[in-house]
Amino acid sequence: MRPGPVYLLIVAVVLLGAVAVRIADPLPVARMRGVVFDTYQRLSPKSYDPATPVRIIAIDDESLARIGQWPWPRDILADLADRLTEKGAAAVGFDMVFSEPDRLSPQRIIERLGPMADDPLVQGILGRLPSNDGRFARAIAGASAVLAFVGVPFETGISAPPERGSFVLAGEDPAPFVPVYDAVISNLPLLNDPAAGIGSVNWLPEADQVVRRLPMLVRIGDTLYPSFAAEALRVAFQAPSYVVKSSGASGIWSFGQSTGIVEIRIASRIVPTDQNGQMWLRFSPDDRRRYIPAWKVLRGEVAEEEIAGRIMLVGATAAGLLDLRATALDRAVPGVMIHAAAIEQILEGTHLRRPDFILGAELFYLLVFGGLLGALVYRSGAAAGAALGALSLIGVGATSWLAFSRLGWLVDPVYPSLSITLLYIAGTVYLYLRTENERRRVRSAFSHYMAPAMVEELARRPDKLRLGGENRHMTLLFADVRGFTTLSEGLDAQSLTRFVNRLFSPLSNEILANRGTIDKYMGDAVMAFWNAPLDDPAHARNACRAALAMLKALERLNREWVAEALAAGRPPKPVSIGVGLNTGECCVGNLGSDQRFDYSVIGDIVNAASRIEGLTKGYRVPIIVGEATAKEADGLAFLELDRVNLRGKTERTRIFALLGDERLAASAAFARQRARHAELIDALAGKAPAATVRARIEACLATAVPGTRDLYEVFLERLHELEPDRPAGTPAADRDRQSEPESGT
Repeated sequence: MRPGPVYLLIVAVVLLGAVAVRIADPLPVARMRGVVFDTYQRLSPKSYDPATPVRIIAIDDESLARIGQWPWPRDILADLADRLTEKGAAAVGFDMVFSEPDRLSPQRIIERLGPMADDPLVQGILGRLPSNDGRFARAIAGASAVLAFVGVPFETGISAPPERGSFVLAGEDPAPFVPVYDAVISNLPLLNDPAAGIGSVNWLPEADQVVRRLPMLVRIGDTLYPSFAAEALRVAFQAPSYVVKSSGASGIWSFGQSTGIVEIRIASRIVPTDQNGQMWLRFSPDDRRRYIPAWKVLRGEVAEEEIAGRIMLVGATAAGLLDLRATALDRAVPGVMIHAAAIEQILEGTHLRRPDFILGAELFYLLVFGGLLGALVYRSGAAAGAALGALSLIGVGATSWLAFSRLGWLVDPVYPSLSITLLYIAGTVYLYLRTENERRRVRSAFSHYMAPAMVEELARRPDKLRLGGENRHMTLLFADVRGFTTLSEGLDAQSLTRFVNRLFSPLSNEILANRGTIDKYMGDAVMAFWNAPLDDPAHARNACRAALAMLKALERLNREWVAEALAAGRPPKPVSIGVGLNTGECCVGNLGSDQRFDYSVIGDIVNAASRIEGLTKGYRVPIIVGEATAKEADGLAFLELDRVNLRGKTERTRIFALLGDERLAASAAFARQRARHAELIDALAGKAPAATVRARIEACLATAVPGTRDLYEVFLERLHELEPDRPAGTPAADRDRQSEPESGT
């Protein structure tokens, strides 16, 4: 079954909309992705390896207590740099910016003394002391020192720092992709000039302020600068330059597209980055072995092997200095730890990455599984779609986790999962609404043929409606208007239509009220059946009750018509009907052609029911049923009429008159009538003499219950037709009459 255009449009809109949103990557989508990647790191954090040659010289609370409040005089920082250099530090990085002169330098103190500054004693003592900034500059010159700067989006009037390492570019120019700043907050030129390296400490904050990536490159104006972590590595390795690979470089698949930066080489280390030159950070839990208190270094209490050959980063860790950041593993860690983690990751090669093809793979997965899910939901239903949806969610989740744990790849499982879930919801909601609409149409359509309670049951359990044809044991009803030609004389088309509608509305209501299904209307006749499409174990009894109720409804309708005719001065024309019922096996289902079909019945009992209805006129009783119907509706007021040859039948069929319900059948009067009627039937079957038959007919007439006098008149009339000397047989049997319904139905 091909999906309809509306369903295809819904699937296409959801899938293409999901692709467009993912390409635009709005904040909520990026944030969800980041939260998932954080969760992976918490589930499988990188172990801290104390052998990795990176340490943090911590300006912690104890160091502040021992040495004094921050900022310290820069001669203390100079002593710190000297101590680290003496013990063989590969590089000394200061995660702080010295943008103003040291306020505790002797010269600055003299300036703050006011009139006392000209005192020869003051000049003699303080004036001869060296400048703290100069002392720090000499320490920087003697060490493999790396200083920091901060890029800012506004003009500061401060010159950009000098460049140290150069850049070798492979592929397209990376400048358009890296974070760009208008100006910097940098160190005093006195300090920048002797520094072995100068790098940016910027990071690009995300909406939740969690540090997940660190830029390896930034741009100030038209000039590229490395990050603080990258510069510390370059200085430690004594490398002269960086190699930046972008789209278009040899070995980089970009399919002719400008996809940005791919990786940065620092000496022998390769750092995979995103297109903007940012490296994804893989954190280990904050470990105290990573930190060395500054006061211990200044007092010489740190062994040389703890410093020699290592990259030493000096940074504030005291909570009061407010240099704290949130990571995937911790709510607050010192900012210097971010740079230390980046250097450790580069040295160990334990990278996280999102290769260029990952986004395309995620979108391809979304389109393929989304399309399959949409087709399966339409063809096989919500349950099968849910199974495929669950399988796809498990698959993308497992793939994402394996890619993270085995390859260090960051594959987003959330957005494809949410998109597929949205598609499933949209598809199932549409199909549900369409199904409900179809159910409403079924209810509306079947309500014209079935009782409302049966329609509701069929709507709740549509599996009971098996179309295409099946054999069922059913009861058929045919009802025909007697003398319809005479009744319709003098009526125009509209009046005749109103008459027929007014007649069949109450009759049809009685059929529906007794669990019947109306098959069709045929001019002045109606056909109905029981025990389809829903099971009705008491179908024969319900059909008989419907026939009796139709007669009562017709009595009420006749009283209305008689009253209306008399009021209008017209002669009244009461209406009568004949009803035939038969029970047996027949085929029910969708019958017709590929272009048009009806839910109807065919079979021998259908024809027999139509012919039985035709006998009601000859026997002058309103309802005649077949033998099977009388047996299955045992307990109602039946009287056997005859054995007849129905057209198309080789055997004679017993027929019965239905006179009333269980109350009539249980009455004493009907019991007497049934006994005398049985004697009459026995006399007819035994071909008793005409005199005997006449006596029994007259006996039946003497005690006739309502509705049977005309029947016995028929028996008398047929008895007169027999020869005087011929034994009386069953009138209908002797004549071998063929039954024909008056209307030809």
